[in-house]
Amino acid sequence: MNLILPLKEIIYRLVLAAILGGIIGMERSLLKKQAGLRTFALVSLGASLFSYLGYSVFPNDPTSVSRIIANLVVGVGFLGAGLIFLKEEKIYGLTTAAALWVTAAIGGAVGIGLYFEAFLTTILAVVILTLWTYIENFIRK
Repeated sequence: MNLILPLKEIIYRLVLAAILGGIIGMERSLLKKQAGLRTFALVSLGASLFSYLGYSVFPNDPTSVSRIIANLVVGVGFLGAGLIFLKEEKIYGLTTAAALWVTAAIGGAVGIGLYFEAFLTTILAVVILTLWTYIENFIRK
């Protein structure tokens, strides 16, 4: 049995993943970080497609999606590692790398149809990236 969805649903998943990733990337772009809107949208889009493929192409293999998602975590971790650098004994890029990692998870969730989880995680990520900056600055003072 093949679980390939109607074309409209596939388009919805891929576009939604790109939009949700782009929302997080927009915050990074506004702060002029190394990775921005396009990078985050592409990571979320790719994660969505890979997850969907595991879900639909191998419907009789329940571990296919988990293996694909596990490899997404590793692959995006590699991308994130390229964003982190040390300059004058200060670490830069760690938050952007973490946001990229979360964005891959959001794309993966959309790819297998977990829309509520994807929306909630996007909202939480944006809140953490924006509002918690003020809390962090307050603590430092």
